[in-house]
Amino acid sequence: MGVRAATREDVHAIHALIVALATYERAPDSVIATPDDLERALFGASPSVFAHVVEHEGAIVGFALWFTTYSTWLGKHGLWLEDLFVLPEHRGRGWGKALLAELARIAHSRGYGRLEWNVLDWNEPAIAFYRSLGASALDAWTVHRLEEPAIAALAGVVDQRSAPRSER
Repeated sequence: MGVRAATREDVHAIHALIVALATYERAPDSVIATPDDLERALFGASPSVFAHVVEHEGAIVGFALWFTTYSTWLGKHGLWLEDLFVLPEHRGRGWGKALLAELARIAHSRGYGRLEWNVLDWNEPAIAFYRSLGASALDAWTVHRLEEPAIAALAGVVDQRSAPRSER
């Protein structure tokens, strides 16, 4: 069938691919999201995350999960590709390029100014693939991240489990 927008029925397959991606990226225990979390994000009341899948011979063999961004310098939205993954046994068939081409069509048709993503610096096959499509690395930029509990600390939120009894 090829590339298509994900449906609710695809959630468990997408979740399994997310776990496979985490394993490929040497972080198999990092996925804490559940299929229910994914379903809420993709198909809840106000979804702000979107997905496309590759369906081949009745099975979901790849996916792209994305959301919109905004560039103040361009004055336009952009498309951020959070994850792109095709099962290893289905690589080399053009599915990754087909997923990216679909996202490029979406970005172009909506007038978005950018299509961006991260790639691990050790993932040479992915880097070579992206370069073959005309992508370039932004070497001057580094990723910074706050995670819990740093988010709560910066927000000034007191963790009730560790707060003194007088603050509970």
